[in-house]
Amino acid sequence: MDKRSLRVGVVMDRLDEIKPSKDSTLAMMLAAQARGWQVIYLQQGDLWMRDGVAYGRGHEVELRDDMKDWFSLLSPWQGELSGLDVLLMRKDPPFDMEYVHATYILQRAEIAGSLVVNTPTALRDINEKVATAWFPQCTPATLISRRHAEIRAFLAEHGRIVLKPLDGMGGRSVFVVDSGDANRNVIMETLTDNERRYAMAQRYLPEIVDGDKRVLLINGQPVDYMLARVPGGGDHRGNLVAGATAQGRPLGERERWIAAEVGPTLLRKGVIFAGLDVIGDYLTEINVTSPTGIRELDREFGLDIAGALMDTIAKHREAR
Repeated sequence: MDKRSLRVGVVMDRLDEIKPSKDSTLAMMLAAQARGWQVIYLQQGDLWMRDGVAYGRGHEVELRDDMKDWFSLLSPWQGELSGLDVLLMRKDPPFDMEYVHATYILQRAEIAGSLVVNTPTALRDINEKVATAWFPQCTPATLISRRHAEIRAFLAEHGRIVLKPLDGMGGRSVFVVDSGDANRNVIMETLTDNERRYAMAQRYLPEIVDGDKRVLLINGQPVDYMLARVPGGGDHRGNLVAGATAQGRPLGERERWIAAEVGPTLLRKGVIFAGLDVIGDYLTEINVTSPTGIRELDREFGLDIAGALMDTIAKHREAR
């Protein structure tokens, strides 16, 4: 296949509402366009299925690396999703049932010949919190439960823990809880909906003050630099949307070891692009839905992460 002829569909949130200076999906679209590929912009609600055939509607777009004027809608597009060589699923969480239903539609396109990145099966199977359980050698002490008694016992064992929902993003509803915290019961009740929903508890890692490090993987291999999200004053969360400051750093020996432990498994499951969250020496999350950090690392270190990803995608597409 002539790699210059690829048609790339990008399923994402509203293009006019992104922050272009930080948006990794925009970086991917710019990299695809730079290779002469046609880029089709779709939203999750633009996908549908009829008689087992996946369809979509959207627009061809022209992208610009301009912080005030970054895209133009061109010709409308509508047709079978299998008519697109590549489909990038870049819809941000929440990972709700609508997201799951969209992956079923994308899977029909995959069966019909499109390369879906990341594969719909992996998007469904790899919960960004729970998937760390596959790699206990890399993680801090972790409990997944909805029973308050089990969470209390875990808290008593470690003295200080982090509690968070299994389907959150951006640091939402992430609590640091001490054994003597007067709010510990109401936090457990809120997160578990009174023992009707699972939550994750992890041993608190004081190294969070040095940043929550995002390690990007392309084809199972780490990018040589990572993005540390250092919490702002008065906040424990290493999330940029929660006020953390981004600092680029070279990968260390421990981050490379974690990537070597995790990367091959993700690749076997069809994950071409992923983001690992590492605090101190420990893996805390595995992001496969819409990992970010490309724009910040590219600017700081003169990289072209999205370009490397597009070259990898072209090789996967050619192999199909």
